[in-house]
Amino acid sequence: MPPIVNDTNWRSVREVAVRRNLSPKLVTALADVFPDSAHVHHVGLGSASDDAVWEYARGHGYALVSKDSDSHEMSLLRGYPPKVIWLRRGNCSTKQIETALRNQISQIETLQNDPEAAFLLLL
Repeated sequence: MPPIVNDTNWRSVREVAVRRNLSPKLVTALADVFPDSAHVHHVGLGSASDDAVWEYARGHGYALVSKDSDSHEMSLLRGYPPKVIWLRRGNCSTKQIETALRNQISQIETLQNDPEAAFLLLL
């Protein structure tokens, strides 16, 4: 996959940081399409503040995947990196989240390549 955005902190769409409001199982389930992903629990940020998670993602070239509006709001206030993939879904299974992300890979790539975009809303 080609490099994303002309910024040394941004490596590729293949890396996402999954927020604590989503299952750590997503990292394994999506490893074939996002092989360098991490869940906040796996990098020692399970109980960290939103600011700490944001700075970790920014410093390590991750896009953030989250179901809460906090990341989206931070992207509006701070810009990027990191870019945010905001899943606006109510209660749903990990499999449904996995399917939603898989079905929107082209939109996720577009987000990463668009120098003006800070977030992607997935319904």
